Amino acid sequence: MSGTGITDVVRADFDTRLADADEDGALELAVGLVTSGVSAEDVLLGLVAPAQVRVGEKWESGEWTVAREHAATYVSRRAVDAVAAAARAPVGAGSPGHVLVACGDGEWHVLPSHILAEVLRLRGFQVRSLGGSVSPGELLSDVHQNGPDVVALSCTLSSNLPLAHRQIATCRCAGVPVITGGPGFGPQGIWAYTLGADLYAADARGAAEALLRHWPPVLCGESSVQADAVAAYATLVRRRPELLDHLAHALREVFPALWGGTGREHEEGADFLGRLLDSLAAAVFVDDERVFTGQLAFAARYLSARSVESRCLLVLTDALADRLHGSPRTLDTLSAGRRSLVAREADCHRPE
Repeated sequence: MSGTGITDVVRADFDTRLADADEDGALELAVGLVTSGVSAEDVLLGLVAPAQVRVGEKWESGEWTVAREHAATYVSRRAVDAVAAAARAPVGAGSPGHVLVACGDGEWHVLPSHILAEVLRLRGFQVRSLGGSVSPGELLSDVHQNGPDVVALSCTLSSNLPLAHRQIATCRCAGVPVITGGPGFGPQGIWAYTLGADLYAADARGAAEALLRHWPPVLCGESSVQADAVAAYATLVRRRPELLDHLAHALREVFPALWGGTGREHEEGADFLGRLLDSLAAAVFVDDERVFTGQLAFAARYLSARSVESRCLLVLTDALADRLHGSPRTLDTLSAGRRSLVAREADCHRPE
């Protein structure tokens, strides 16, 4: 049990209602906590947000289908709306300022940004939210039309870092500071600062407190992305269709039964390969192999949960190295990925 009054029993009950896609039951539980005196912020961050993390874990482990994960996520989003509507007046005095909340381009994990927007409102900020996958052009247009004091940018997947860089650069050109958040920006937000963000916060409460502490926010970030990294990234983007075909061919030769069908299974396989290639490109872009090795670690867990030999990841890294021998930066990243896979394989077979 935590100091918020949200017990382990309550968390388990909420998890069950998400698992059953019981919208009415989940909303009744969450709103009931608010009306009983638990702060809306604590319900959002101590109940809904961690429950959604567990939803993602169930999908990753193969316990839940994509459809079941989507159903549970929909209920979570409805719970956020209901909790916010049931909340008392904002705890902040007056209006500290205007925050524009958006997800990075290509980023469709909207719930974290949705929770952030509601927490900021509870703290007294004026908030405008643009939702998922906002292009730089759309972001710039809204900045010009509505004049926010700061843009809050959410990124869950590190493969989207190059796209987030474009948005941060767009905001800087418009003279608007950027606060970033989400696991896509790496441990302690290291890649957010690489991209030129002005602030980083690990969660919604941290974002609200950082903005209040540093209000008014100022432009202080500076991108450290190198020109040769951009060139190597651009090569990967340009060759993406060819490289995806090469990866699919390499897999069919060694694992002919893997993703060889049609329909949903084929679509999932293509998405899997695309995410792997995009994470390589992002790692090259920010010059940090951990973007790629982190995706490989996730991919190994994902495949293992679905009884697929993770050895296929070695096939994929070798296939890419065979085609990208003219890019030393990319080859270094692939080598780091291969070493991480070999070390993981050794750990899995080490006697306890």
